Amino acid sequence: MLGQRCGARFSKGRELRTRGSSAPGASRAPWWPPAGPPRARPPTARRRLTRPPSLRPQAPGPRPAAPARTPARVAAPSAMKRGLIVGAGLTGSLCAALLRKEVSGPLYLAVWDMAGQPGGRMSTARCPQDPRCTADLGAQYVTRTPQYATRHQTFYDELLAHGILKPLVSPIEGMVMKEGDCNFVAPQGISSVVKHYLKQSGAEVSFRHCVTQINLRNGKWEVFKETGSPEQFDFVVLTMPVPQILQLQGDFVNLISEYQRQQLESVSYSSRYALGLFYEAGMKIDVPWAGQYITSNPCIRFVSIDNKKRNIESSEIGPSLVVHTTVPFGVTYLEHSIEHVQELILQQLENILPGLPPPVATTCYKWRHSQVTSGTTSCSGQMTLHRKPFLVCGGDGFAQSNFDGCITSALCLLEALRNHIYT
Repeated sequence: MLGQRCGARFSKGRELRTRGSSAPGASRAPWWPPAGPPRARPPTARRRLTRPPSLRPQAPGPRPAAPARTPARVAAPSAMKRGLIVGAGLTGSLCAALLRKEVSGPLYLAVWDMAGQPGGRMSTARCPQDPRCTADLGAQYVTRTPQYATRHQTFYDELLAHGILKPLVSPIEGMVMKEGDCNFVAPQGISSVVKHYLKQSGAEVSFRHCVTQINLRNGKWEVFKETGSPEQFDFVVLTMPVPQILQLQGDFVNLISEYQRQQLESVSYSSRYALGLFYEAGMKIDVPWAGQYITSNPCIRFVSIDNKKRNIESSEIGPSLVVHTTVPFGVTYLEHSIEHVQELILQQLENILPGLPPPVATTCYKWRHSQVTSGTTSCSGQMTLHRKPFLVCGGDGFAQSNFDGCITSALCLLEALRNHIYT
C-alpha cells in the first residue's frame, strides 16, 4: 500500500510538470482557463468544520482500563513459518499434533526420521509375506499409573475412543503390577499410536532422512541430511535419542553451551535386541500365556505371542512371536552382526519353547538406545538450546522413560514453542 501511494504522487507530479511545459518544437494549448470575464458562481453556504467527538480535546483524567484479554490460540505471523521435528517417535509425533492444534495461522511442519517407518521405539514390524501379520518390536504395552491417570486423562480417553488402545486382558506371566496401574495394548500394533498423532499433525513426514549437521544461515536453521539438498527452517525440534543429538555437526557444535553439553552427555541408555518371528496361518503356539518375563536365561528377558497379547487371534492370519533380550546380552553383543545375534537368540528360544516350527520370516533389530537409565538432572521435559532462531530438544531423556514421560516432554516442548516462536 505504501508503494502504491508513493507511486500515485509521483505520477501526479510528472503530470503537472508535463502540463506546464511542452517538448521543444511542440505546440500545446495552455492548461489555464482562457482570458475573459469570470463566470458567476452560485451562492453556497459556508460549512463549519467540526471535529468528531472522538478527536475533540478531553478533560484530563484517569485513562479507562484496558479490556480483559481472553485466552486464544497462538496466531502465526502472516508469513508462513517452517518448522522441523526430527524423530517420528511418540514425543515427536505428539509434539507435531499439539503444535498443529495450537497454531491458528499458516504453518509448514515437517517430520524427519532416519528409519524407514514411523514409531521410533514404538515400532511395529510386518511379515513380508502377509502384512496383516505384525509384531511389536519396541514397547509391548502401555502402563497408566495413578500419578498420570488424571493429568493425562484426555490423551488416554482419545486413544481409547478411537480404538487405538484397549485394555490388556491376556495373561502376562511375571508382570509386576502395582496398585492402581492399568495396562493397555494397541490392536493394530503399537506404532498405530504414533501414526494417529502424525495424521493429526498434517505434517509432511519423510523417512530415511538422517540429519547430519545444523548451521545458522541468515536467521534460519539450515539442516543437512545424508542425502539430498539442505533445507531451511525457522525452528527445529530434536526428539531423537540424546547420543544422536550429540553427534550433530556444523554450527550446532559451537552454539550449545558447555553446561548444556554436560547435561546431554549425562543421559545414558540400556541396549538390547528384539527378534520377531512370523508364522504361516493355522499354526498354533500352545502356551497358556500371551507374554512371559524370563528370569533364568542369560539371553532372553521377555517372550510374547504378539497376536495373542493383542487379542487378535485369527485363523486367516498366522501368529507372530517377539523376543526381547536381556540388557547384559545386548551390551555384550552390541557390535556383533545381526545374523550372529539372531542365531544365538534362536538357540536360547529353543530351550524356552522347544519344538517351534521354522518361521516364514524373521526380523532382528538392535535397540542401541532402548530405555533411559539416567536422564538429565536439571531439565524438565525439554532443553532450549538456542532462542533466535529457536532450537529445542526433548524426549524421554528429559523426563521418564515411558509413555507418560513422552507425553510430559511433548507438552513441555509445546510450551517452549508457544513462548518463543510467535513472540
